[in-house]
Amino acid sequence: MDLKEQIKKMVEKIKTDKDLQEQFQKEPVKALESVLGVDLPDEMIEQVVEGVKAKLTVDKLSDAAGAIKKLF
Repeated sequence: MDLKEQIKKMVEKIKTDKDLQEQFQKEPVKALESVLGVDLPDEMIEQVVEGVKAKLTVDKLSDAAGAIKKLF
């Protein structure tokens, strides 16, 4: 399983689904496993969770920086 590809897919799904966003904030492991449709080993799912969190944070910072640039 390609972790980078799974992270990319999850980020796109989380960005477009408000219910999934809420579930991911409360129970990230369950949210990812429900979308993936498989029960992954803990060490693998934790890597995916951390990757998704990092990517979402970077995307939010990028969006905020873009909004600030528009002000100036």
